[in-house]
Amino acid sequence: MNNQPNWKDKSTLTDRASGCLVGLAVGDALGDLGRSDAYRQRYGIVTNLYGAAKSTDDTEFAVLTAQTLLDCGGALTTEHVTAAWKKYIIGQGGMGERGGKPLYGAVANLERGLLPPYSGIDNVHNDDDGAVMRVAPVGVVCAGDPDRAAEMAGIEAQISHARDGVWGAQAVAASVALAMTGAPVDEVIDAGLARIPADSWLGRATDKAMRLCDNAGSVEAAWERLHTEFWTPVHSACAEALPQIYAVFRLIGGDFGKGMFWAGNFGRDADTIAAVVGALCGARHGLGAIPPAWVERVRRPAGVCLKFAAQVDIIDLARRLVDLIP
Repeated sequence: MNNQPNWKDKSTLTDRASGCLVGLAVGDALGDLGRSDAYRQRYGIVTNLYGAAKSTDDTEFAVLTAQTLLDCGGALTTEHVTAAWKKYIIGQGGMGERGGKPLYGAVANLERGLLPPYSGIDNVHNDDDGAVMRVAPVGVVCAGDPDRAAEMAGIEAQISHARDGVWGAQAVAASVALAMTGAPVDEVIDAGLARIPADSWLGRATDKAMRLCDNAGSVEAAWERLHTEFWTPVHSACAEALPQIYAVFRLIGGDFGKGMFWAGNFGRDADTIAAVVGALCGARHGLGAIPPAWVERVRRPAGVCLKFAAQVDIIDLARRLVDLIP
């Protein structure tokens, strides 16, 4: 682990936590534009947060995870996660637009009285990336401790997901925890890969993606194969999106600007891919890596999926999460 001498300094942690959460929100908004036919027809590629840019469920569920951690003082349990979903989703009339299928399924299960882990096990498409997108705050509060991050992410993810869907969340949380220390890109990725069972669809897919990176050597050379060889019919699975996330993050060297260019224009599940790439890059480099105009554009979510999220300032949320770091 390449711990920079000053990474534990509170100002550094606050900068990186802010970079992580804002980077996630920027990637979410940019990726959502980047997969829009209207913007593709006008610009060919998306390079800016144009007028319609706003958060989707990716940012807003990450805000929910952060709020859950704040409510329980960082001592996360299944009961805390369940209480938060009941308070901030069901208690406010349910989910709005744009949510993933297993998120709606989990809410319906909770309303029926089905609790975790069965709310995630007995659930539709519970192997997609809907938990991957929301666990960056767990990595923030577990900065420097990927083992703890993976454990907490498992608790958080099981309300809506199972198997690959949970393992993917554990991987991303562990990677964010290490990215918060400024560790090299390969170490950040390895921290995540270590949480994925080798004998799983996700494990085989991530291994394939890393071998593709080895052979391709550049994001341009890997681009077509990252799309064609991991595509899952009908609905994006975690075993599609997470290998693509790690491959893009690796091939762009953890650079925020390059990450937004390539991940934001990925197509398919570009909002999640760019959101997680943005979170990882932002955690490594801090808020200064993100254009100030983009920061201001996304720091307050739109509330399109979770109403309470529209009342939150993401930078303030990041600062409060830093207070939970042991």
